[in-house]
Parts: sequence; C-alpha cells; structure tokens
Amino acid sequence: MVRQNGITIEDIMNMEVMENCKIIAGYKGIRNTISKVNIMADPDILDWVDEGELLLTTGYAFKKADISEQKKLIKECASKNLAGIGIKISPHLETIPKEILDLADGLNFPIIDIYYDIPFSDIMTPIFQEIFNKQAKLLKKVERVHEEFMNAMLLGSSVSKIGQIIYENIKNPILIELQWPNKTIPQFGEIDEDTKDILLNDSKKFADPKFKRQLERKFSEDKFLINGKYITRMVMPIVVRNNVYGHIFAWAVNTPLGGFDLSVIERASTTMALEILKKLSIKEVENRYRTEFLEDLLSYDDSKKQKAIRRAHLFNLSNNDKYMVVVFELKYKKYNSKKDEMPVDYIQENLQKVIYTTETILDGIGIKNIVASRTDSIHILLALRKGQEHSDILDKLNNKIKSSLDDKFKDIDFRIGIGRPYDGLENVYNSFMDANRAIKAGKIISEGEVIDFEKLGIYKILCQDHLKEELIRFYNGTLKSLVDYDNKKSTELVKTLESYFFNNGNLKKMSEELYTHYNTVLYRVQRINEITGMSLENSDNRLNLEIALKIKKLLD
Repeated sequence: MVRQNGITIEDIMNMEVMENCKIIAGYKGIRNTISKVNIMADPDILDWVDEGELLLTTGYAFKKADISEQKKLIKECASKNLAGIGIKISPHLETIPKEILDLADGLNFPIIDIYYDIPFSDIMTPIFQEIFNKQAKLLKKVERVHEEFMNAMLLGSSVSKIGQIIYENIKNPILIELQWPNKTIPQFGEIDEDTKDILLNDSKKFADPKFKRQLERKFSEDKFLINGKYITRMVMPIVVRNNVYGHIFAWAVNTPLGGFDLSVIERASTTMALEILKKLSIKEVENRYRTEFLEDLLSYDDSKKQKAIRRAHLFNLSNNDKYMVVVFELKYKKYNSKKDEMPVDYIQENLQKVIYTTETILDGIGIKNIVASRTDSIHILLALRKGQEHSDILDKLNNKIKSSLDDKFKDIDFRIGIGRPYDGLENVYNSFMDANRAIKAGKIISEGEVIDFEKLGIYKILCQDHLKEELIRFYNGTLKSLVDYDNKKSTELVKTLESYFFNNGNLKKMSEELYTHYNTVLYRVQRINEITGMSLENSDNRLNLEIALKIKKLLD
C-alpha cells in the first residue's frame, strides 16, 4: 500500500550514495515507499519489522541459508509489505540465485545490489534525512488543507465546497455520501460518463443497508475493478457520537492514492463530523421544544392544552385546520426493546435519524408536520390542508415513509398507528388515542405494520378503554365457560369455534382445515352449543360468540 510518508525506491536509487548500486530484481516495485531503514543481522528480525521498511543486509546472511530459507525470507519480506531489501552481495557471494531473483520479480519486491565498499551508515543517514524532509513538506501541505476545511466551515460553506477542496487536493474522483442530511455529493472531474456511473454504483453498493460495511466505524481500503483494471479505493466513515453518518469515497482513477490523500479525507471527515454534530445539537433542542408542545397538547390537563394552543402559531399551526396524529412504535432488535440494556446514545442517535428521515419525506410530499420523540415511540402531528384527504396520507405513509424506514434502519422494527382526523387543535388528543388503539388492535388482528384506526371495523369500538369492564362481563357471559372447559379437558373447542366463523359454518371445510373427521367436527359444534348455552344456528348467538372471540384476543 503506497503511502506518501517517505521516499520511493526510485528516489534513493537517484541519490549520490547509491551511484554504484543497482536493482537486480523486482523492478516493478520501484515506486514502493520507504518509511524507515533497518539492518538485518539475523532473519528473526522479521518478527519486528514494520510496513515500508528498507532492509539492509550482507551476502553472508544469504550464504548461511539454503535456497528454501532464502525463498522464505523474500516471501515474508513481501508479505509484510517491506519496501525492498538491499544486499551487499560481494565479497560473500558471487551472485544471488536465479530462483530468488525470479521469485522477487514475481512478487514485485525490489532487491538492490549494494556496492560492497559503502558503509550502511552512509546509506541510512541521507535516506532518513530525505524521509524527514518529505514528511515535513507533507505536514505543511496537510496543515494548509486543514485550514481550508476550517475556513469553509466557519464561512458556512456547503458540503459541495468540502468535496471540491478534497478533489482539488487529491486529484482523483471523490464522492461524499451522507445519511444525515440525506445527500450525495460527487466531485468526479473530467472522467467519462460510463466511469461516473460505475463509481456511483460502487458507492451505492457499499452503502447498501443489507451489508454491515456501512456501519463500520473504520477506514477501508481495497482494490476496485474498473474498466478491466484494478484501482485503489479509499472509504472514510464520518463518525459522530460513535455512529456512522456517512462516508467519503476516493478512487485512484487519475493518480495513485497515498498518505497525503488519506490525510486529506481524514480531515474532511472530521470537519464534516463537527458540522453534523452542530446540526444535531440544534435538532435536539428543537425536538425538546416540539416534544414539550405535543405533550401539553395531548395532556389531560386543560390548562396545559390551552397553553399549547396559544403557542401553536409559533409552529405555524392554525386552530381552524384538521389534525391527525400518527404514532411510531419502535422495537430495537439488537436489545429486544429491554430499555434498561439500551445505551442512551444508541437510542438518541437512532431517534434523531428516524425523525430526520420522516420529516424529510413529509416535507417532500407537502404535509405540514411536527415530529417529537419518546424513548420507544415517535409522535407525529399532521395538519391537513384544504383538499388533503386522510386516505391520501395513509397511502403516502405506506408507500414512502414505512418503506424508507425499513430500508435505512434494519435493526429497528416499526409499527405505525394512524388516528382519525379531527377539527381543531383541542381535539388532537382524540386522534392520538385512536393511533394508540390502532397499534394495540393491529398486534391482535395482524393487518400489517401500518394500521389505520378508520379501518379497524368493530375493533374501533372494542378498543375503547372505558368499555373494558363491560367487555369483560360480556366475555364472561358468553365464551369464558368454553375457554375454561378447554383448559380443564385439554380440548380444542375454542379453536373449532374460530374455524367455524372463518369458514362461514361450512363443516366440510372445517374438517379439512382442522384435519379432523366430519363427524368429530359436528360433535364439537354440539358441545360448543351445550357448554356455552348458546346455539350457533341462532343469528344473535352467533354474533355474540364471534364478538366474544375478538374480545378474548384483546383481553389476552
């Protein structure tokens, strides 16, 4: 991996001290970067070498080793990404075996024949001096770039300006992919359209939520095949509060990517992380005000509700509009919704991202909204403008918000309850209760993850909290005896009754569904009539038992 934090093999071969030295193998590695120099007196030194070292030794070390040990040495040096090896062949050896030279050529690992009369110290000192000078220049360049980023941020420049600074310094195509705010900023320069499409697709594949790569908080560098040629690709995450908010991609299309380029995208990542952190902090304050407003508006306390209505104009809300409430219930798969085990930062960051995604979509489809959060839920107040229908909003919630949330947040399960629209802010609480009842009923009837209260049928009545005692009495007087009988005798009469209603009383279909003989089903129906004291042939009795089954689900 080439890094511009040293000098290349080619550079040292042009130094005066190396005048009588020559490369005898691995010439294709001439661009390898030397970060430091070491002397090998013993092959065990390979346990302590670092990437980028130039190893100096004598032919004596090679003379003592047989051909297999010599091969092993070259392979290990190459695998540890050393820059190369310099050997004083004379006077200990006449030449290096051809097998070793061929191996080095195949590995692109340079072997330098060091002139026997040059002390190693005369080689090491000027190399270290050149490395120091190169690193000093590099540091100065990096500081200049850092200053450019800081100035851009202080002047409130856009993300595009940050991308432009990166591109101007590394001279290669780059792309900034942000999850928050949701933006893609390419700076591709003068490359052809086909190559642009390839790079865009590459960034999309990397950021695909079904792969875990986009969640990793570490720098990634690998080879990327483009137009039949492998090039280096660098990917730097933008990390804020231990969460990944985006990535910076760089592809070595024009020139090799090295240490300076890495420093540039590192500083760009830090600069953008600071900007995102600032925006997040503002969002958190806004969310706190929105949450306080909605809590007052949804309060039982009339004085709090009136206080919220008086403040509604601050949120550009009118008391003359229709309003509906949508509730998101969040379940964090990673922690199985055990709140005491969930880190506060983890919850907060996910909530912020979900809120931002939701707000962006609602704003994009022209729905006035206020979004506020709790630990495991998000409450959304929607203002319906003239001409906006409840059914239209439901379609958009289904098609846009839910699918987008599922794509972006693989570790969260969402259940969405939609309340009915009501006139005026004073009736918002009713819509809020509808939305919660929709979620509760939805868990029972399993009609998807977006549940509209208006479409709950009889459950709209059964879910009313003030009816709970009456529902229990109704259940006790209709179905409870049958449930108790099943529990005592280990029978399946309740299951049979459910099948009866599902199959509209068709005993043949019931028999097939229950894998039970027709006569057995007939007998069970008779037992249901006897135990409940009700007849399934009586329409009123049938209605009561069917409703009792639904009440049972609610009570369970």
